[in-house]
Amino acid sequence: MSAVADPSTTRGSDRSRRRRRGIRGNSLAFWIFVGPFLIGLLIFGYVPILWSLFLSFFDARNTVTPTDFVGLRNYADMLTDPNFLSSLLTFTVFAVFIVPLTFALSLGLALLVNQVRVARAFFRSVFFIPTACSYVVASLIWKLSIFNGVRFGLANTVLGWFGISEIAWLSTVDPPWYWLPLVTVRLWLQLGFYMILFIAGLQRIPTELYEAAYVDGAKPGWQVFRHITLPQLRATSIAVLLLNLIAAYQAFDEFYNLVGNVNYARPPLVYLYGVSLGSIQDLGLGSAGALILAVIIMLVTLVQSRLFGFGKAD
Repeated sequence: MSAVADPSTTRGSDRSRRRRRGIRGNSLAFWIFVGPFLIGLLIFGYVPILWSLFLSFFDARNTVTPTDFVGLRNYADMLTDPNFLSSLLTFTVFAVFIVPLTFALSLGLALLVNQVRVARAFFRSVFFIPTACSYVVASLIWKLSIFNGVRFGLANTVLGWFGISEIAWLSTVDPPWYWLPLVTVRLWLQLGFYMILFIAGLQRIPTELYEAAYVDGAKPGWQVFRHITLPQLRATSIAVLLLNLIAAYQAFDEFYNLVGNVNYARPPLVYLYGVSLGSIQDLGLGSAGALILAVIIMLVTLVQSRLFGFGKAD
């Protein structure tokens, strides 16, 4: 007698084969879409980082294939370099201005736009569009049209209406007027991005919390904002502070295009650019400085996350 296959067993094996084919198909689709990005990240991200780490232990002047091993000398030279330490001070001043201003203004814009009932998408787009603008283009507009330091600049034209003489915005050290164009161009470029983050956080707050607060006698305005809105935005606020601080550490375009490589307004990346690709072209010293800066960013981020409890459950 011939054996008869069990129909349930046949159906089970067919399902297993279809499941395996589906898994293989999903894996193939995943690698087709993600593979190019991973390859690009490896080539343009991790390989340069590892090569920079390699160069930082060598005397790599005018070459990317050095042979003279110097150990930690580049790190010691960079940590005792007054110009590098001065660039860190420049960043600190910039962060003191830009981080709280960006936080307060982007949160204020988010609260205003979120309250709009007509053309809300239009106002979101208006404030977000500057985010798509190039930092180089915006810096040149600020330098040539608004704060160019002659009577034809917009800022000096407005001051002239009130009888105030022209100001050399980008070259006056005492008082340091150069901070005004540096800070305002960064604010104009990034406020829309952080505003969108805050709007997303505001839309996640349950309306029942506000209704319960009004029933309990809370007054709309500062009282509700302080006790309901701001605590509910805790995770978003911490993320905005972290992203903003890291972006401040990486400031380059506005400084380089507005004031150039000068001593009075030179953040770390501008100084390291001059060391690595300027007249010195010491790639080993520049790589050591870049890695020191990366470690500082990581440490500050970890400390700030620890202080604010980022990642912990509310």
